[in-house]
Amino acid sequence: MNWEQALEDYRNYLRLERGLSANSIQNYSRDVNRLRKFLENHQLEESPIEIGHETVQQFVYEVATEVAPRSQARIISGLNSFFNYLLFEDYRRDHPLELVEPPKTGRKLPVTLSENEVKRVLKAIDRSTPEGERNRAMLELLYGCGLRVSELTGLRLSDLFFDEQFISVTGKGDKQRLVPILPITIRHINYYRLQVRVHQPIRKGFEDILFLNRRGRALSRAMVFTIVREAALRSGIGKTISPHTFRHSFATHLLTNGADLRAIQQMLGHESITTTEVYMHVDRSHLNKVISTYHPRNKASDKAL
Repeated sequence: MNWEQALEDYRNYLRLERGLSANSIQNYSRDVNRLRKFLENHQLEESPIEIGHETVQQFVYEVATEVAPRSQARIISGLNSFFNYLLFEDYRRDHPLELVEPPKTGRKLPVTLSENEVKRVLKAIDRSTPEGERNRAMLELLYGCGLRVSELTGLRLSDLFFDEQFISVTGKGDKQRLVPILPITIRHINYYRLQVRVHQPIRKGFEDILFLNRRGRALSRAMVFTIVREAALRSGIGKTISPHTFRHSFATHLLTNGADLRAIQQMLGHESITTTEVYMHVDRSHLNKVISTYHPRNKASDKAL
């Protein structure tokens, strides 16, 4: 089995067996291709079945000199997944990364915006153009529903259930969830949909896609990143942000204002509550509010010495 064949089989496994998205499959493939490139650069002719511990460790040492610990850990995780697949399919009987320890990275807290900063970014969008109305509706949706950028660009008209104040979102692994939507967000989307989008020429196959570019196709992820960064620059908030910043801000502001962590987990589409718990570390004022409200020793009758 050569690398090309192994990688193609692995991609099929990720898509069909694990139900991963195209973006996730691309990321996993990138890690394997990086190992392939290493073998080519060092003129090492070892197949996926033959490659040994020493070669993989040499690769990891080289990676450690080129990228940050968090990126190292991600690459090692990606390769672990690939060789686990080979073990699962009985192509190998040993795991070449068995003795390789990923670097300790700690938990990285997400960058968030304050409520005032969100307002400034939204107001900085020039709504005098059709694209401006579209951009305002997109950012309102990112912040109002906590969507990932891929969920935003893939959102369809048929996913909108405004009478019930919900939208249907297709997340990672093509898993669907219902997310409540605020009236203010509905107003901005309806204005774009009924006053701007109806006047656009729409390419075949994109009739149901909500947010379109000037050519009548779905917006790319890169374009959404550009729109967000330009709005942040015009707002003068002094932060470099991405579409995901609105998702982080959505979760943090809900938690700060007393929302239940489980409800936030469901709206974000997190498979594990552990992923959602990172927002507990962003604003600790929520913890003070919980203990002052619910701890019995904070009751008036217990304040006397």
